[in-house]
Order: sequence, then structure tokens, then C-alpha cells
Amino acid sequence: MKRKAIKNLVQKYLTYEYHKSLNNSAIETLKSIESIKGKTDARFIKLSNEYAGDILGWRGYAPWLYVYSAIAGSFKEGWIPDNYYGKIVVPALKGQYGKIGDLKSLTNKLFNENIFPDLLYYTNGLFFTTDYCAFPPEKIKEYVFRDSNKVVFKKDNSGRGFGISIFDESNFDVNKIKTLGDGVIQEYIKQHAFFKAFMPNSVATIRITTAIDDYGSCTARACFLRLGRSKDTHINSESRILIPVNLETGALHDQGFMPNWNLTDRHPDTGTLFAKKQIPNFAKCISTAVALHKSMPLARCIGWDMIVDENDDVKIMEWNGNHNGIKFSEATQGPCFSDLGWENLWRTSK
Repeated sequence: MKRKAIKNLVQKYLTYEYHKSLNNSAIETLKSIESIKGKTDARFIKLSNEYAGDILGWRGYAPWLYVYSAIAGSFKEGWIPDNYYGKIVVPALKGQYGKIGDLKSLTNKLFNENIFPDLLYYTNGLFFTTDYCAFPPEKIKEYVFRDSNKVVFKKDNSGRGFGISIFDESNFDVNKIKTLGDGVIQEYIKQHAFFKAFMPNSVATIRITTAIDDYGSCTARACFLRLGRSKDTHINSESRILIPVNLETGALHDQGFMPNWNLTDRHPDTGTLFAKKQIPNFAKCISTAVALHKSMPLARCIGWDMIVDENDDVKIMEWNGNHNGIKFSEATQGPCFSDLGWENLWRTSK
């Protein structure tokens, strides 16, 4: 009995710290937005508080609703706050299955598709091919550079641009890979000229979010484009630019967002404008994400990071099945999930 009481106390503390951290982040984000756009309308703050308390069960979910309102310039019923998503939706609709996406070596076992750029997996001290045959370390360098002059290594449980290393033949070292930990070696994708025009130094990322409803139907819910900066070898959260994408057409919005939520109508390094630009082969991007999610329905909301390569083929860089980010899409395109009943999940959550 005493052990159970201690466990409950620890859980309450961790939950408190989780909400405190995310709500502090929301308040800092709101300050940044208000420094650009001015004070958020008091009516929206009031509506956010009421909606969080009356509909979502706790006013502690309101701060991210403030952020969404500040970006949208209005309050919209149906928004899902970031901390509500993490504490209520993720456990209820994903359980332990969403975490599988953090284990890179399972990708081909789950999907068995050649649209992932995976070359070799490194897990528990062994290198494996994508059909899970052990591979001799002394032949790895020759194997991974047979068709490319660069490769990417991604660690398990990596995200937000961290845990990613890019190698060429001159600095690739098998022992270095081993010290980085379990993960995947991927080919370096040669992106379509459309994305190169924005930033040639790093590969852009199309994020498509899909969700499965209570009847098993899967649909795309949101999309945005991530672009890196000239000083970066790959996209990271500290410097990336995010541009909302029209789900029906693949057209970029006229303006994108800097990390501080300041607006820009062009890439700040190359000067390429976002207006009147449409992602190539976008219908294939959507259909690919939906088809893959149908083959892995155990996690009911997934964020797919993909790109269209120089041959007009869709390539999936990774899938995010655990706490895939929804706050940018909710703020700029949402509410994205208002027909799914997520606002009621807190009533039956454990």
C-alpha cells in the first residue's frame, strides 16, 4: 500500500512538472507573438479559460489556447492544447504503440516499403540490412557510399533536429557510429529542384499529420513545410522556417513563420518567395501518408516527415507516432481534429 502511495505521489509530481513546463513554454511563446502583433484580445483569453475549464476539464489547458488565438486573431472551438494532447490524447489513442516510431530499426519490419531511405540499422552492437541480415562492419563504408557521396545517421529517440549526423566518405567512421548509439544510416536524399530553390544546403521536410477516427477511417489533417537556414546542414528547431500548406492543393501559404513566430514572405537567406508555390507531386505525398498509416493503425495520430526527390518520387524520412507536434498546425490551420471527439477523452482517461 505504501509503495502504491509513493508511486501515485511521484506520478502527480511528474504530471505537475509536465504541465508547468509546457505552459511556461506557451506563455513565453505568447509573449513573443505579442511583441510582434500586440496584446491578445481579452475576449479570446476569457473564451480560452472557459473552453479549457468547461470542455476540456481543467483551466490549466488554456495557455496554448491563448497562443492559438494570438496567431489566428480569433478564438475557435475545437482546438486541442499541446499539453492536453500529450497528457490525454496520446495515452488514450496511442498507448505504448506510438513509442515504436522512436526505434529506427523497426521501420522496415513494420512497413516493408522502399520509400524509406534506410540503408543499414545499428542495434544492440550489430549492423543489419533493411531485411535484417547481419552486416560485416568492415564492408559498411563501401556499402553505404556505393550510390551516394553523403549519408545521414539518426539516433533512436531523436527529434527536433538533434541526434542527426551527416557524413561523407572522408569523415565516415564505423566506430563513430557505434559511439552514437542505436539508430539508422540513411542515404542523403537529393531533393526536388522546387525545394532547392528555397534552401540548397539542407533537405526540406514536408510534415503531414494523419489521424484515424473511431470507425478506422484515416485522413490527412494538417500539413506544413520545414525549411533550414544556410548555416545548417540539416533542419533544427532553433532556426527552421515553417510554412503552412493547403491540404487540398499543396500550395504554400503566402507567409511562413520564423522560430520566434515572426512572419516572413520569403526565405531570409535565398529570398525565394512562398506565394504562388505548389509542392510537386503533393497528391502522392498525401496518399502515401494515409496508406502507411492504415498499415500501422495502432497509433491513431502520426506525423510523417517526407520529401519529394529529384526524380519526383516521395521519400519518407521518418514517422512520429508518439507526441508528434500539433501546436503549429492547430494555431495556423486548426482546429484540425474537431470532429474526432478528442475533447471528451479526459472524462475516461486513467
